[in-house]
Amino acid sequence: MLRSFRRIVLSCALLTIGSAQANVVVVLNSRDATVQLLDQASYKDLSTIPVGKEPHHLMATPDNKSLIVASSVGNELIFLDPKSGQVQRKIKDILDPYQIGFSPDQKWFVSNSLRLDRVDLYKYDGANMTLAKRIPLPKLPSHMAFNAASNMVFITQQGSDEVSAIDLNTQTLKWTLPVGKLPAGIAMTPDDKYLLVGIMGSDYVEVIDWKAQKTVKRIKTGQGAHNFRSAGDGRYTYVSNRVSNSINIIDQKTLENVGQINVPGGPDCMEVTDDGKTMWVTLRWIKKVAVIDLKTRKVIKTIPVGRSPHGVFFFNSAQR
Repeated sequence: MLRSFRRIVLSCALLTIGSAQANVVVVLNSRDATVQLLDQASYKDLSTIPVGKEPHHLMATPDNKSLIVASSVGNELIFLDPKSGQVQRKIKDILDPYQIGFSPDQKWFVSNSLRLDRVDLYKYDGANMTLAKRIPLPKLPSHMAFNAASNMVFITQQGSDEVSAIDLNTQTLKWTLPVGKLPAGIAMTPDDKYLLVGIMGSDYVEVIDWKAQKTVKRIKTGQGAHNFRSAGDGRYTYVSNRVSNSINIIDQKTLENVGQINVPGGPDCMEVTDDGKTMWVTLRWIKKVAVIDLKTRKVIKTIPVGRSPHGVFFFNSAQR
């Protein structure tokens, strides 16, 4: 069971704690199965703590009191104290939670099981999680996005090169659409009209009109287009390109690529600081985290971490 969550926030792997703990950064090192605490101001390593088997993604509780590590091979959710990284509690028998998320209305908890080729839907009443349906998908369900009404969840499938839409009201597969090779990150535009899909096997973002169930555009970015992070201004979003070692800026109104930041090392997930001046990015291939000055679009610092750091997330004022 999960205790009541007033607000839902997803992440991939790196967290900066807000308010009084603004200087504490938690990095999830997937291949080392550890979380690593850093000092944001000095960039110094504070401590490293073991967690689970094959942890890939993190999620913060709305009260900022816990971090949830999804241990995919361990088949469990691990709750950590965000200040110390110490384990608070565990929820077992959540099978292969590779990527997890809550619907915006918090009535549904969704777990993508990458190695089991299925999506598990749990009903959530503010206190309890109850398995409602397991939906098989062709191959390697990866990332997810929800519509604003919380009645649809969209899943990328890296193994079958598709995006599927699941109706949460009926817990049924509504449609499946072929897309480019190795679709990974997926995000809904602020107007709730389009899905943006990072095509990791190529060099573009595929734009889907999800109501019409068709692709309407391809936005050229860089090789290995992978994941998204909104700029928080309701207009721009960032997409990381793990192969071409770059991050592109997409205008979500015009659906155009309007800028690029060079970031060597396989940029993965991203997060932007409260003042909008700095971005933190995990560098998947070189065991480092990069800090970027968004005004100059330059990397100003790289910080050594563990093997395969997977993603980035901050508690900022918009999320508290």
